[in-house]
Amino acid sequence: MGQFKSYKILTVGLVFLVLVLCFMMPWPEPMIHWLPQPSTVPEYVSESIDWDSLPQELPNLTSLLYWPPTGEDRDDFLASTSPRTSTYCLKGPAHTTFTLGSNLEAILVARDHRGRAKVHGGDLFRAQLLGPELRAGVPGEVKDLKNGTYLLSFPLLWAGRAQVQVRLIHSSEAVRVLQRVWREKRATVDFRGYFRGTDGPLETVICNVDPQSTGAKGPTCQYKDVVSGESWFCAQPSTLPCNALVGHSSGSYLKVTTSHDEALLAGNVTDQKLPSGVPPILVLPATQGNMSNMVTGQKLTKLVYSVLRLEPRASNIIALPSRPPCSPGHLSPKPSGFYYQDRWHSTFCSSRSFPTVDSILNCLAGRIVYMLGDSTLRQWWEYLRDTVPSLKPVDLHVTYQVGPLMAVETTRGTVLHWRAHSWPLRSLRTPVASLHSVARELHGLAGGPYTVVVLGIGAHFTTFPPSIFARRLVGIRAAVKALLDHEPSTLVIIKLANTGYKSVYGSDWLTLQVNRLLRAAFVGLRVAFVDAWEMTSTLNVPDNIHPRKLIVRNEVELFLSFICST
Repeated sequence: MGQFKSYKILTVGLVFLVLVLCFMMPWPEPMIHWLPQPSTVPEYVSESIDWDSLPQELPNLTSLLYWPPTGEDRDDFLASTSPRTSTYCLKGPAHTTFTLGSNLEAILVARDHRGRAKVHGGDLFRAQLLGPELRAGVPGEVKDLKNGTYLLSFPLLWAGRAQVQVRLIHSSEAVRVLQRVWREKRATVDFRGYFRGTDGPLETVICNVDPQSTGAKGPTCQYKDVVSGESWFCAQPSTLPCNALVGHSSGSYLKVTTSHDEALLAGNVTDQKLPSGVPPILVLPATQGNMSNMVTGQKLTKLVYSVLRLEPRASNIIALPSRPPCSPGHLSPKPSGFYYQDRWHSTFCSSRSFPTVDSILNCLAGRIVYMLGDSTLRQWWEYLRDTVPSLKPVDLHVTYQVGPLMAVETTRGTVLHWRAHSWPLRSLRTPVASLHSVARELHGLAGGPYTVVVLGIGAHFTTFPPSIFARRLVGIRAAVKALLDHEPSTLVIIKLANTGYKSVYGSDWLTLQVNRLLRAAFVGLRVAFVDAWEMTSTLNVPDNIHPRKLIVRNEVELFLSFICST
């Protein structure tokens, strides 16, 4: 009987594979995926961007993307915030020992390059509490008091030695540059569209999110997504029709900054560590007698500890609340987790580790996973492919950078898909037929208890005004809502954008705003979040838009924890 069941599973897996291959097989004549008969748009007339006029599904962008005032616009570089003169120290009486489960607080004073205290806020600082010996780290909360000072707060979640570290990611003056460019420029990059005629002639033009950004002097070609209603534009070729578009690639980075802007965003003042202002501390376990009476001057962490549980880890312990299984619909607190012994511990759900191939396969058994997004999400697909030997990739003869990619594990009936989101996408040259919008992909899914959808978008939208990303999210939210209304048992996971870029084209400040939009877009829907921002900004390792394997493993394990709990 067991042997028959194995054959049955194998047969079903092979049949499914054949069907998927037939469906995914590239056709000899690439067709434009969005609009079968593109329309021609007359010469574009410049108009200002009304970036608050968006559909009702998203809150007002002005309030959602609020940032504290950054002071007056001045050309004096020396008046900008300096990572070398800014200081921080413990709030209240100095301590070197603290109690597990309490909070450490510090006050940061921002100063300019002349050493003068700033009188306004708006800087982007990153605070961490690190435990190098324990391979531990937790993100700190940075509260802007809007007068040049900042309150730093760190929950003490492991016993042992710890050290505060603070970095200036961007001065308030650099943030003002990013704000201006993000809101006022229609685009900071462009793209190339490749047209081919029936007799072989080729033309290459500029494409972008709106007609003006194509640089066209005359009409443009419009390609409209039939599901989301979004449009993509290319300058109309001189000799070919709009429906001759067959290829897409990245184009150029546009000049959008002045020399003063570039000085404020230069590497010597960006993502720089402040001089240490708090000596190393020792966190001691709370005893039964003092569990409710923490050290004077310290307050309990904001996390609600209904039950404080001490878990042994080697010779040390960590503090975790009693947590429910990882399931969609739960709002994650801040911090959403912390690292200890190189493992991410969620503070809002009982995340698990998956130390063996079998533990991963048991979790994914029977699942069809659709990963839709950018290359940081492709890292999840690659991690599973490389970690599970029996998960075999299928060569679909496509551009790897864009996909679609597929891997199959026939004995457990597992299928993993990944494909890049559609325009705007910075990529190598790829067939237009491979560019499928997320909303359209979701529109075609049946869903159900064995369907998992993971969305990871944001990194390619920091080069456009927030209205562009907000409009994209409106279409995706509608598709996710329709899928969940039809099949509520479908698991949908949102991967937030992670740290990495530090320029006017892609910055941690811009990514923070993207993540605000992502969270707001899915309010009220039963989806789960993986906070890749915190998971990539918590350890003492250099930022990289494509994080190292240790971080990717922890992101994937949290993703698997949601699957195994449903």
